[in-house]
Amino acid sequence: MTATIKLGYLAEFLGATLRGSAEKEITGLATLQEAGPSQLSFLANPQYRKYLVDCQAGAVLLKSADAEGYVGDALIVPDPYLAYARISHLFDPKPKAVAGVHPTAVIAADSVIDPAASIGAFAVIESGARIAAGVTIGPHCFIGARCEIGEGGWLAPRVTLYHDVRIGKRVVIQSGAVLGGEGFGFANEKGVWQKIAQIGGVSIGDDVEIGVNTAIDRGALADTVIGNGVKLDNQIQIAHNVQIGDHTAMAACVGISGSTKIGKHCMLAGGVGLVGHIEVCDNVFLTGMTMVTHSITEPGAYSSGTAMQPAAEWRKSAARIRQLDDIARRLKQLEKRVEK
Repeated sequence: MTATIKLGYLAEFLGATLRGSAEKEITGLATLQEAGPSQLSFLANPQYRKYLVDCQAGAVLLKSADAEGYVGDALIVPDPYLAYARISHLFDPKPKAVAGVHPTAVIAADSVIDPAASIGAFAVIESGARIAAGVTIGPHCFIGARCEIGEGGWLAPRVTLYHDVRIGKRVVIQSGAVLGGEGFGFANEKGVWQKIAQIGGVSIGDDVEIGVNTAIDRGALADTVIGNGVKLDNQIQIAHNVQIGDHTAMAACVGISGSTKIGKHCMLAGGVGLVGHIEVCDNVFLTGMTMVTHSITEPGAYSSGTAMQPAAEWRKSAARIRQLDDIARRLKQLEKRVEK
């Protein structure tokens, strides 16, 4: 069902300065290029300012500087992208869950489920699990023994929580995510790998989001810990006993080896890899495909590897890289000769 919201209400909701008719009805959101007369758009990236001239949107979220010279209706805000993020929830068509337990769900007798929770078709909830008010458990989810899910959590279909996973309030977990799987722990005995029991759990803070097919392993002894407000994209691997600080965000395909500790307010771009048993301090930004091989103790941006270049140039560079060790030895010999 399409929402219809008056522009005046949106201005009040955002605390925005309204320029135009408060009675204008907005039915959705769209880009500057595609928005129609009943839709709201936004200008957040200066690269798209060129589309503002011909924009057909009913209104546009703009900074005050960008609003100068624009003749259409506008909501003037300090940060249009943040305003768009807030308003997007008003137009979200995602179906609302209905409280109650679907008749096909399999629920352990000693689990505790708040009456205001919603348990979907064919979900399985094992012994000792606790589900708080306002939680949505999608179809075919598995909630292992003694798991806890805080108020307002939302699990998409086919989420798996192994035993002893504790989740805070308002946590969103997308389909295919697996929390509490056994970490990769083995001891070598004369060339044969002996499995180590993973007896820790997983602890997830409040307001965390976990993307599609992301895996968070349980701890070997203590818990794997994800702090408050952490945002994880799709297909991320977090190994056992990793600790991630509050409000850190990671893009897709990040891989974090065991017992690594990442600080607060960090950002990891796509494909970043970290070896185990290192620490990354607060406020670090790792660019895409960076390989972190040692601890980072100073905030800032870090990169590794080489950026894309034409294949012919890359092959030449790769050949020279293979020669660097020989060049370094020859240079050292030359330096000794010069000193003599």
